[in-house]
Amino acid sequence: MYEFLNYCVCDVMTKDAVTVAPTATLADAESIFEERGFNALPVVGADGELVGLVTQLDLLKAFRFTPDSVFPPYDELMQTCVEEVMTPAAAVVTVTPRTPLTRVLERMVVFRNKSFPVQQDGCVTGMVAREDVLEALRRAVGGERITSPI
Repeated sequence: MYEFLNYCVCDVMTKDAVTVAPTATLADAESIFEERGFNALPVVGADGELVGLVTQLDLLKAFRFTPDSVFPPYDELMQTCVEEVMTPAAAVVTVTPRTPLTRVLERMVVFRNKSFPVQQDGCVTGMVAREDVLEALRRAVGGERITSPI
């Protein structure tokens, strides 16, 4: 179990994260969520910089029932740009490839996030999710030692 202390984000993260542009539609995001089984997608600008994060919950929030819209117009709302519902970059918790997994685990518990974008040199380089941390814990319990590639 002590091996877990040596694990970093780069040991377990999904590299080359699937991202969307701010102008992508909710339909685009929903399609990726369904196809890939993701909960969150980094929203990136033209240079790969993080501009926000869109989650499945953000997508659901777009369909809230209101007094003005008892039946939200599904087709119309699915054409909304993700930048209108995403969490802006300033409010997104991120990690670096060298962040220890012990800190990631703590942040996941504290912030109740399922995943975090991984940033290096101002660009999104991957994602780390709860499943990645759990897999690292299983590997550490089995005594697997890590030699970080970064």
